Amino acid sequence: MTEWIHLCIDMQSMFAEGTPWQVPWMASVSPAVVEVAGEHPDRTVFTRFVPPESPEQVTGAWQQYYRKWEVMTLERMDRQLVEVVPELARFIPPARTFDKMTYSPWVDGRLHRILQAEGVGTLAITGGETDVCVLAAVLGAIDLGYSVKLLSDAVCSGADQTHDATLQLLGDRFSVQVEVLTSDQFLRRSSR
Repeated sequence: MTEWIHLCIDMQSMFAEGTPWQVPWMASVSPAVVEVAGEHPDRTVFTRFVPPESPEQVTGAWQQYYRKWEVMTLERMDRQLVEVVPELARFIPPARTFDKMTYSPWVDGRLHRILQAEGVGTLAITGGETDVCVLAAVLGAIDLGYSVKLLSDAVCSGADQTHDATLQLLGDRFSVQVEVLTSDQFLRRSSR
């Protein structure tokens, strides 16, 4: 395997706790994510989806989005909810965080520049939601030329049907660039 990192998408308290954005089965994939991060904390990057202070701080359709979800703006919510969930936060450092304001972590180019400087060619992706931010991260990674290992038991969504459809889409249509495998399969390979 080329130089790789574990890119853990948005495993944050705002999605784990009782908010309008809660992903109820995040808890069920947490053990697999913890195992991967725990085995390789120095190779783990946790993305954090960071809302704006108010809808007026963003542009275009994002303003409409945050008017709908104004309770989830930083001026209205408990800012601690932006943090990585405690069972994963204990790996920081050496694990790192990367803040983003959109579904994709690739939009402004910062993450790609960091990973390129480190010689990273492969991403092991975990987190949530499979059919939103994980999907955006995987498609962006493909466009940038990364090889993706999507850990099927370590990604979650609020909707089973679109979660399943996303895993099938990525595994079938993008099979040259994306390998869907379990966290155990990945960990066995990464320890070699």
